[in-house]
Parts: sequence; structure tokens; C-alpha cells
Amino acid sequence: MRIWIDLANSPHVPLLEPVVRRLESEEHEVVLTVRDHAQTLELARSRWPEVLVVGGESPPGVVTKGLSIARRANQLRGFARRVRPDVAFSHGSYAQILAARAARIPGVTMMDYEHQPANHLSFRLAKRVIVPSVFPDDALRRFGARSGSVLHYPGFKEELYLSGFQPNHAVLGELGLDAAKVLAVFRPPPDGALYHRTANERFDDVLHLALDDKHVEVVLIPRGHDQARRYAFLSEQARIPDRAVDASSLLALADLTIGAGGTMNRESAILGTPTYTLFAGRLAAVDAELIRLGRLRDLRDPASQPRFEKKALKTSALSSGSEAIMAVVLAALSAAVRLKS
Repeated sequence: MRIWIDLANSPHVPLLEPVVRRLESEEHEVVLTVRDHAQTLELARSRWPEVLVVGGESPPGVVTKGLSIARRANQLRGFARRVRPDVAFSHGSYAQILAARAARIPGVTMMDYEHQPANHLSFRLAKRVIVPSVFPDDALRRFGARSGSVLHYPGFKEELYLSGFQPNHAVLGELGLDAAKVLAVFRPPPDGALYHRTANERFDDVLHLALDDKHVEVVLIPRGHDQARRYAFLSEQARIPDRAVDASSLLALADLTIGAGGTMNRESAILGTPTYTLFAGRLAAVDAELIRLGRLRDLRDPASQPRFEKKALKTSALSSGSEAIMAVVLAALSAAVRLKS
């Protein structure tokens, strides 16, 4: 098969890297496109220097964001017509699924957040929809996923690439961190995302609690240039990387993670680091499941406080379901190609 994979956001790069590796090991051809958004391009080029850049940063506002998706979809349609892949695959790339439909190429999409309004688009256009087992059935129906088009995988998508992960301690030296202090990693909210339209003052309040504690070393990982500029005034109090870092190693070695988003919190929780959520939007079913498992702690209540302390004993990582997730992805791609023929 010739499989077209689109990387529209930073977390898509590590997530889909093992998929690319598996497909190529089975002698399939993989063609890659990437959006120059946040750290997506930097991360993608570090793995695939030949990746084709299509589209740029996502603008604020629902209307302008929709127009941006439409423009990128038009560009991707031209690419698809030239390359003629057998199937298009992404984790929630709305521009790709539009382009694939226009070019009459079957599309496969993954998604693990049931409150993303753009699921109405991708779930209706995709030939196969891949979701975690805890994804609510009523959300699938609401978004128009066709009966028989949905495949479920066990666990969490982050397990796909964190299987057997061993952290690289070099990241601590690269960031100039003091190992004697409590290492707290902060991830700001996904400002401007379609699924996150509210302010999150609670995140900044908790961040300043950590900054005021002389025993805590804070690393703040911004989502893009705008957030980096917004928090630049804290550069003397916190480490704020100006480039993509080995985030998985950093999360595994941290004493705690406090995040107002999704993926990085789940990575941290899966790796066994004490993890707190400050997500201001509607909580995902996968995050509720991690809370139920005791892997994720809910910090949204102003009465609750994080514990800034060194990890006493390392909590074991979740037993990996990576092969089961990979099998579902491969089955979805094969099924979509059969529908084309």
C-alpha cells in the first residue's frame, strides 16, 4: 500500500512514528505531510527530513480557523491527486480528511476526545474511525460515525509509542536543571483550540505556587511561539525551552507534572509520574479513566493543592497495549483500502 500520513499537531509526530516504522518494515510506502504549527515541523524533520510542509499556524477564532482548514485542505487535495495514495491516515487532521474525500481517497482517522466539535466532520467523512474503548457510544452516534466504521483499541493511544520507553537523562543537563530540587513540569492550556474556548486562571495560580517555592525547579513547556512570548517574563524563575525537547524523557524523570491539556498529562501518567490535571474544558473519557485508575489527579477544584515533593518510589508504567493498538490501526488501513477497490 501507499499510505499518506498527515501530521497536523506536535503530539502526532511521536504517536505516528511507530506506525510509520511498522508500515515501512512491512514494505509499504509511506508519504508524509506536516503542518508548520507549534513544534510539529521541528519534531517531524528530526525524524523524516524529507517531509513535505503544507500549511502553517492555526489562527485564533472559529471562523478564521475554519478558513485556514479549508485553505490547507485545498493544498492537500492537490498533493493527494499528484501522489495518489491508497489511503489517508491521521489523528484528527480535518484538512486531510477533507482533501482525501475531494480526491476520492479513503480516509482513516483516530480520535480520543469526544468533545471536539470538528469530529462531526471527520467521523462522517472517514471510512474508518479509530477510538479508545472508553470513547462514549453516544458521542460516536452524535458525530455521525457509521455503523461498522468504528474500531476500538484498548487503553490509551500514548501507549503506542511509550512501550518499553527508557528516559534519556541527558535532557536534565540540556535544560540546566538542579537534580536536588523538586522537578515540576508545567504544560499550559491549549489556547485557541476549537475544544477549549475558556480562560484558565487556575493554571497560572498553581504555576506561581511552584515558582514561589525555592525547593521547586519549574520547567514550562509552551505549546507554540505565542505562549513562549506570553511566559517569557518568567524566564529567570523557570526553564522555558525555546525549541522542542525530549518531552517524554523529561516527564519520566520529573517529580510531578501539572498540565492544562491532554496528551502530555497522559504521557506523564502512563510513565508513572505523579500527574495533575487543570484542564478547563470538558474532561475526556480517557482522562476520567486515568483518574479512576489513580494515575491522574484532579486539581481543578481550587480547594485542592499539588504536592511539591520528590518522588519517593517510582510508580511502574502502565503495562503496554502497544501491539493491540497497532493491530487496530493496521486493520483499519487495510479495511479502508479494500473499500476503495
